[in-house]
Amino acid sequence: MHRAMVRGLAVATAGAVLGVLPAAVPSQAASGAGACPMGYYCGWTGSDATGSMMKTKTNLSSFGAFNGKLKWTVNRTSSVACLYGTDGTVHTDLPDGTGGGGGGIYLKVMTSLRFFKTERECIWTAYGQWYSEKSPTKAGFGDINGDGRADVLSRDTAGRLWFAPGDNSGRLIGGGWNSMTAITRHGDLTGDGIEDLLARDTTGKLWLYPATGRGGFLTRRLIGTGWNTMSRIAAAGDLTGDGKNDVLAADKTGKLWLYPGTGHSHVMPRRLVGGGWNSMNALTGPGDLTGDKKNDLLARDTTGRLWLYPGTGRSSFGARKLIGSGWNAMESFVSVGDTDGDGINDLNTVTNELYHGGEVGRQLLYSGTGRGTFRAAKMVNADWSELNGTF
Repeated sequence: MHRAMVRGLAVATAGAVLGVLPAAVPSQAASGAGACPMGYYCGWTGSDATGSMMKTKTNLSSFGAFNGKLKWTVNRTSSVACLYGTDGTVHTDLPDGTGGGGGGIYLKVMTSLRFFKTERECIWTAYGQWYSEKSPTKAGFGDINGDGRADVLSRDTAGRLWFAPGDNSGRLIGGGWNSMTAITRHGDLTGDGIEDLLARDTTGKLWLYPATGRGGFLTRRLIGTGWNTMSRIAAAGDLTGDGKNDVLAADKTGKLWLYPGTGHSHVMPRRLVGGGWNSMNALTGPGDLTGDKKNDLLARDTTGRLWLYPGTGRSSFGARKLIGSGWNAMESFVSVGDTDGDGINDLNTVTNELYHGGEVGRQLLYSGTGRGTFRAAKMVNADWSELNGTF
C-alpha cells in the first residue's frame, strides 16, 4: 500500500538522516512481482512489475540509474519503506507480503529510501516530541527521572515504549508493549520516592514496573490476575489520606473500585466507590486541581462531557463538577502535573479525528487554574498522530 505524506520538513529531515548509503542494485529483467525475493524492496521500470528490476534490503541515498525511471514497486520486507522525493513529498510503502505491489506517477520524483518500523518515522520521531517547563513545586508524580520536568511515555504502533523527558528528546525503553491493554502511572508505588508504572496484559495480569529514577524500569512485579474484568484502570495518587498512592478501576458492570496502595509494591483489598461508572469511557488522575491538596479525578462520559470529581482524602469524592463538553475529540488524556511551570497541575491531551474536522494528533495544553477549572487550550505540537497511546 502506498501513501503520500507531504510535509515541508520531510525532505530536509530525510536528507540529514540518509547520509551516504548504497545505490540501488540492478537485477535481471523480470516480468512479475513474484520475481522480488522475500525480504527485499523491488522496483521496475515498467508498469505492472515489468522491465528492468532493482532490489534492495538496505537504506538507499539514491536509486542511482533508476532515479526517475521507476513505475512499479513492491515491498517484501517486514518494514515500512519510506520514499523521499525531490518535490518535498514522502510516500510510505507498507509491507506487501505476497501482493502484487503498485505504481503511480509520483515514482518519477522519488530518489531515496529508508526502512522504519512505523509510518510516522518517515517524517517524525518514533515518539511524540514533548516539552515541559521546570516546575517550582514537586507534585509527587509525573516526573519519572527526577529532573523537575514532567515526562511522558509514548507507545508507537510497533509496540515500542519511549521515554520523553520534557526537553523534546526521547529514548527507547523497550518493545513488546502492544501486549498491554492498559498503562497508567501516578506517583511512587514501591516506597522509594520514584514514580512507577502499572500495565495490564492481554491475559488480565496487572504488572508493576518499578522505575529506576533515570527514565527506565526494573524487572516487573506481578500485582495480581483477573484485571481483564476492568474496563478502565487509573493510578490516581493518594485518595485515602494515608500518604500512599492508590489505584482506581471501573469494572464492566459499572462499579468503581479503589485499591489502596501499601507503598510496598502491592495493593490492599479493594473498596467500592460507587456504581454507574460504565457511563464513563476515560478516567485520569490529574492530582490536585482545586487547591485543597487532595487528589482529584477526571472522567469523561460517553456523550463527551468531562467531569471533575474532587477528592476528599477519605476514599471518596465530593459532588462532581462539569468541566465542559466536546471532550470525545480526545484520544488520550495525559495527567503529569505542572507542565507550564507555574506550579499548578495541568492537563494535556492528544486529539482524535473528531477534533476540528479531523485534526488528528494535536497535543493540547489545558493550563490549570488551581480552582478546579482550566484555561483555554493551547496547541503545543501538531505531530502526535500515528501513536498507540501516550501516558
